[in-house]
Amino acid sequence: MANVISDETLEYVGILAKLELSGEEKAAAKKDMESMLDYIDKLNELDTTGVEPMSHAFHTSNVLREDVVTNGDGHLETLANAPEEKDRSFAVPKTFN
Repeated sequence: MANVISDETLEYVGILAKLELSGEEKAAAKKDMESMLDYIDKLNELDTTGVEPMSHAFHTSNVLREDVVTNGDGHLETLANAPEEKDRSFAVPKTFN
């Protein structure tokens, strides 16, 4: 293992993540973090010359459609069901003075 996580770093990460770890959990977390860093170092050894950077593993495109109104406004039909109407809006009782 080339990467060694100090106890202070582990405590700091625990504070940031709002974790309360027991002694056994700290030892396991420390080992896991060290192995993750070792794996990242191993990935950094790969030759990525000519590989185009990407933000996703799969090709994505804009899947949004144009916003087209299909059923109209409908506010007059809605107001027809209102017990009271004022200025083309629902009239409601006051909730505060």
